[in-house]
This record gives sequence, structure tokens and C-alpha cells, in this order.
Amino acid sequence: MEGAALTRRGLLVGIGAVGGAGAMYAAMGALGLAPSEQDKQFAAPRPGDFSLSGKGAAKVVILGAGVAGLTAAYELGKAGYDCTLLEAREKAGGRNLTLRGGDRLAELNGPAQDVRFGEGVYFNAGPGRIAPWMVTLDYCRELGIPIETFVNNNAAAYVNTNGRTVRARTARADMYGYIAELLAKATNVGALDRAISKADQETLLEFLRRFGDLGPKHRYEGSERRGFTKYPAIDTGTPLDAPGTLHQVLAAGTGRAITNDFGYEQATPMFQPVGGMDAIVTKLTEAVGRDRIRTGAKVTKITNLADGVEVAWEGGGLKADYCIAALPPHILAKIPHNLGAQVTTALGTPIPVAAGKIGLEYGRRWWELEDRIYGGVTETDLDITHIWYPSHGYHSERGVLVGYYNTERNAELYAALAPEDRRRRALTQGKKIHGDKYRQNLLSSVSIAWDRQPHIQGGWVRWPDFDSSFTFLQRPAGRVYFAGDWLTHLIAWQAGAMESARSVVTQLHQRVLQSA
Repeated sequence: MEGAALTRRGLLVGIGAVGGAGAMYAAMGALGLAPSEQDKQFAAPRPGDFSLSGKGAAKVVILGAGVAGLTAAYELGKAGYDCTLLEAREKAGGRNLTLRGGDRLAELNGPAQDVRFGEGVYFNAGPGRIAPWMVTLDYCRELGIPIETFVNNNAAAYVNTNGRTVRARTARADMYGYIAELLAKATNVGALDRAISKADQETLLEFLRRFGDLGPKHRYEGSERRGFTKYPAIDTGTPLDAPGTLHQVLAAGTGRAITNDFGYEQATPMFQPVGGMDAIVTKLTEAVGRDRIRTGAKVTKITNLADGVEVAWEGGGLKADYCIAALPPHILAKIPHNLGAQVTTALGTPIPVAAGKIGLEYGRRWWELEDRIYGGVTETDLDITHIWYPSHGYHSERGVLVGYYNTERNAELYAALAPEDRRRRALTQGKKIHGDKYRQNLLSSVSIAWDRQPHIQGGWVRWPDFDSSFTFLQRPAGRVYFAGDWLTHLIAWQAGAMESARSVVTQLHQRVLQSA
């Protein structure tokens, strides 16, 4: 308006309308109004953010081309940052690893395995599922990666505990039924009189009757929820035999198995990229630019300088304005650096966790044909821990079943075996659940021991306590930033790696905008 005074608020609103949030933030910094911490949702850097600063984006070297490193490079690239990724392995992706026929899987202190899967068959050796609330799905949408349902909870899968195998629906029906009966009995004898009113007790009893499918006098005597040996069709079918006693159900120890998917990081349904989890790596790599990723580059030294960071690797070196170290902490801790003793101590605090998987390729999808299992997970207290049934390729001729997915001591046990012995042991254990067919029509297999993977040496890490070392490494050491799922409360999830990368990108970008 003619003659009207321009206020700082009006100036910032105008800048924001024209140049976006980044430009407005730069203006706020110039006026001394920018907050010290970003308290809004992540906003990707953009070229216009530098329009008020009079300078261009910085040069950044990123150590590790796993999901965290790729995400950081992708987001910084949106604003024109010159990013170079150094990856010690022969391909990008880190623990996001999908194996197909023709691949070769190397292993520390063990023989390499040639993958002999048939055409169109794959094995997600690393991450295999994504919860719908995770940022991972946002990147799938943004990058144009088609997704499909991952069946995380299947009532037709099995629970195998203490040598007893039942369908998951049967285990849940019996446990829920007896729990409901016990609580109903306690209510009826007045044990809850001091806790809730009579009206609430009546409401509770009605709920328990439905929750446990209780019979007369609020007793659990079995239920059609347990399943059938012959399902109803023309006739009423043949229900399973009556459940065991409460003692027998408790002794079966199914509690952990039937609650394994109750965690907040689990969901029904979950999702997976069509064609393999590495679709995320492929699309991120394409967006970042393959020419920006140097593979086979094992970093040997990190030197923090007043005006930048020097990084050396076997056969080369470079200097950048900033560095993002997106390597596992136990690997990073072994690289010589001048970042200080506190950094070394902090990096050595989290403990690597062993994890292992085996992919078993069958020429006949017997789990669908005979067991009527379409996706899902069998839970067991055997050393294989889990069996995963594929959530794709239904009714195909062949398919890959995850014969074990175990961690810590069980994973270490399998890692110590030769690949053929891992397969033999996995088949012996799986036979206890599925019978002789588990050994039949097996075409090929490949197993991974993540603690024996070069330059990774662990499935993920475990913090003894989320203490000062955890928060310390969430901040930069000079011009070096740290990123990875291990710096979030989503350890072992790709979403953790992505969230950490976004946090680092925000910190670094604000620093560049505010620098003189």
C-alpha cells in the first residue's frame, strides 16, 4: 500500500510467499530472528534458500551409501549441494540388500555364496517390511516406487513352542479364552468390587464374554475361533478337538509368540516395494546420480579442519566443506580421525547385534497348496525364531520362504556354520513344524550372517542406555555430522536411517544458510 510502513513481519511473509520456507528462514537468520532449533516438520532444502545469502550450496562428502547416506545426498541435492558418497562395498544400499539369481554374497571368514534363484525370484536379506506410519513410505510415494501388502499377521500361520505346533488362530483363541475366564471369575466373586463399580463390572463381563468367546457361566470350553480340521461348506464342518487345560495352554508358552506383532513398529498390514526392497536403493541412487557414488572406497582417515573436512580412502582423497558419516558406529570408531576422544568413546558405546536370515527357494509353493498360508509369519521358540512366507507371487510355480530370521545368540550359532550346514539345520528345525514336505522340492538357498558382512559387521546396534553418548553424536563434531538408524529410536528400521538423515540435513543446511 502506498505510504504504508513495511514491518519485519510483512517482509518475512512476502519473502516466504515468493521464496518458500528456506528463503524466509535465511531472512530470519539475517535479522537475528531464527530459532536455534528447528521446531517444525522437515522441509527439504531448495535452491531458492540461498537467494538472500549471496552464496551457493556447500560441498559435502558422505561416508556410506546405505539408506541414511543416500537419503542425505538426495535431500541436499534438491538445493544444489555438491555431494560425493564413498562406499566401501561394491554396491550401494548397505543393509538394504535384495539377492537375486546371479548375485554373489561375500562373507568375512567364510566362503562366498553364489545365488542361484530362478528368474523373477528374490530374497530380501535385510529389511523386509514397512509400517504405514513410517517415513519410508513417503519416500516410496515421492520416488514413484510401487508398494504391495506385506502380510504381517496371518491366523493360518503357526505357533511352535515347547514342541507343540498349532495355528496362530488356535493359540490366540485358547490364551484369550482362558484369560477372559479367569478375569470373569475374579469379577463374579467380588475381587474387583473396590476397583470398579457394579455397572462397570457388568460391562466388563460382557466384553470378556465376547473377547474370549466364553460359554455358559463365563467358562471357556473352546470355540470355533480355534479353527477346523474341515471347514464349513455344505455341512457344518469338523471343528478342532477341545482345547487343553489352562495349565497346558500356559505351559505351551505361546505368550511371546502371539504378542510379537503388538509393538508400535509393527502393524497390520505392513508394506513392501514391489519386486524387492532394493527398489528404494535403486530409486535413491538414480535421484542422487550414480556418478556421485564411489564404490570400493574404504575410508582410512577423517581430518576435521577449520575450513572443511579431508577424507582419505584407499587410493584417493578429497576435501569438502562438510562431512556426513553414515557408517555403523563400530566401523566408524576404527577409522583414524582428529574428532576427539569423546567421539571415539561415544562411537564405541553401542553394541553390534548379530542377525541372520536364510532364503529357501522351493519349486512348489506347498505352504499355499497344503497349509493354506498366504504370507505371514510363523513364530517359534526354536533357534530359527521365525519363518516368513512370501507376501507376493501367490500361485506362482516357485517361491522363496525365509527359513529363519534370528538374532543375537541364535544368529551367532548359525553364523558359525558353513552355508550348507545352516541350510541343513534350518531344514531340520522347519520340519518340526511342517513335516517332511519342508525338505522336498528345495531348489536352492542362500544365507546371510550380518555380523560377517564386510564393512557392516552387524544387523544393527543396541545402546546399553540412550545416554549422553547418544545425544552427543546427534550433534556435529566440528564439520563432521553423524547419521544412521542407530542415532534414533527406530534402530534397525530404514525409517530410522531416513529420519536421522533428515535431521542432519536440517542442521547442516541451517548452518550453511547462517554462515558468513
